[in-house]
Amino acid sequence: MGLFDRLRDSDPRVAFIGIDGVPYDLVMDNPDVFETLHDIQATGTGARIDSIVPPESSACWPALTCGVNPGGTGVYGFTDREPDSYDTYVPMGSHVRGTRLWDRVHRAGREASVLNVPVTVPPQEDVQRMVSGFLAPDLDTAAHPAQFRDALAELDYEIDVDPSLGHDEDKTAFIDAANSVLDARHRAFEYLLDADDWDLLFGVFMTTDRVNHFLFKDYTEHGDYHDDFIEFYRQVDTYIGEIRDRLDDDTTLVVASDHGFTAEDYEVHCNRWLQEEGWLDFGTDDPEDLADISDDTRAYSLIPGRFYLNLEGREPRGSVADAEYETVRDDLAARLRGLTGPDGDPVIDRVVPREDAFDGAYADRAPDLVAIPADGFDLKAGFSGDGPVFDTGPRTGMHRFDNACLFIDDPDATIPDDTDLYDIAPTILESMNVDYPADQFDGRPLV
Repeated sequence: MGLFDRLRDSDPRVAFIGIDGVPYDLVMDNPDVFETLHDIQATGTGARIDSIVPPESSACWPALTCGVNPGGTGVYGFTDREPDSYDTYVPMGSHVRGTRLWDRVHRAGREASVLNVPVTVPPQEDVQRMVSGFLAPDLDTAAHPAQFRDALAELDYEIDVDPSLGHDEDKTAFIDAANSVLDARHRAFEYLLDADDWDLLFGVFMTTDRVNHFLFKDYTEHGDYHDDFIEFYRQVDTYIGEIRDRLDDDTTLVVASDHGFTAEDYEVHCNRWLQEEGWLDFGTDDPEDLADISDDTRAYSLIPGRFYLNLEGREPRGSVADAEYETVRDDLAARLRGLTGPDGDPVIDRVVPREDAFDGAYADRAPDLVAIPADGFDLKAGFSGDGPVFDTGPRTGMHRFDNACLFIDDPDATIPDDTDLYDIAPTILESMNVDYPADQFDGRPLV
C-alpha cells in the first residue's frame, strides 16, 4: 500500500517496538540516554508495569502477543515437560497454543509484519512477512516469504548475538557483536518502514536482554564496561527515535519490555537444594535430565523457579499421593520461603501456587509452585546431581517480575498501577480499531 492509498484508507496503525528486559528504572534514571522514551512519556504516557509468572522470555513473549497467561499459551518457560512423561522440550512458535496478536490482525483483513519476536520458529506463512527471533537457527529457516528473506540477507541481518561471547572475561567481542546485531535489527526496521505496506509492525530488540545479562553490574557498580553499556542504550533510544520520526499521524508507537532486570549475585541451583533437603534423588550415579530422577522423588524444578510435585497419576513414577497434595505442596512452599543465601538473606520474594497464576486450556501443564526470587538470586535447575546450591557464573544481571516498562505515544492512553503484559495485546487491537472478543484476553485496553 502506497502513500496515496494510505491517505484514502486511514485505518489506524500500530508500530510496536519490544526492548527485551529493559527495566523502567534504567530509563527513568538516565534521561540524557533515553531522550526519546522520556519524550514519549511526556507527550503520551509511560510507566512501570509487571511481567508474568514466571518472568522468563520464552513464556513472556507468547503471553504478551496472545494477551493470556501460560495456561492459555501452553508455554511456561525455556524448557517444558511433555504431559504424562519425564521428557522435556524447548518450546518453539509451533508450541504456542494461544491466538497471536498478528493472527487477529490478519483475520480482520489487515496486514502484519513481524520482526524478531522470540518463540516464533518456524515463521508463520499466513501473515504478510515474518522473521523469527530467539531460537531461530539461521536466516534461511527463519524468514518468510522468500523476498523478505533475500532482502534481509542483503542487509546483513543478524538474528541474535552469540551469548557465549558474554562468558569471556574480556567483553570486547561480546559488546561489538551486540552492537552489530542492534544495527542489523534497525536496518530491518528501516526496510519495513520504507515498505510502508503494513497495518501492524511488531518488532523486538532482544539484544538488550543479552547486554543486561552480562553487563548489568558494570552499570550498577560503574565497572569496566559501564560506558559501553550506556552507549549501547543511547543507540537503542536513538534508533527508537528514528523509527518514531518515520511514522505518520495514523500510526501509534508502543514500546515495551517483557520483564524487568536487576543485578545478580548468586545462581541458585534448585534441584541441588531439593536433593539436600531430601525431596529429590536420582536413579543413576550420572544423571543428565529429568528422566533420571528416582521413584521416591517428591519434587523437582525447571527454570525459572518452577517446582513440580512428583504426583501419582500425573508423573509416570509419581510418589506423592493425590490425597497428600496440599500438605506436601504447603510444606515445600514453606521451605522455599525459609531459604536463605550465603549471606543470610532471603532467597525467595514470594511463592505463587499454580491456581493463582494460571488458567486456560493448558493449565494442567502448570507447575505446582512458582518461586519469584528476591533481587540478586537467579533460580536455576539442571540435573547434574552434584555441585553447590549457591554459585556464581558469567552473568551479572537477572530477570525481575516487576519493573518492566511500557510507553505509548498517545495522549489518550493511561497506564494504571496494576498494568501488566496481558494488557498490551488488547491495547494494540483497540488502537487499530480491530474488533476482538474481550473475554478471550486476560488484560484490557489502555486506550
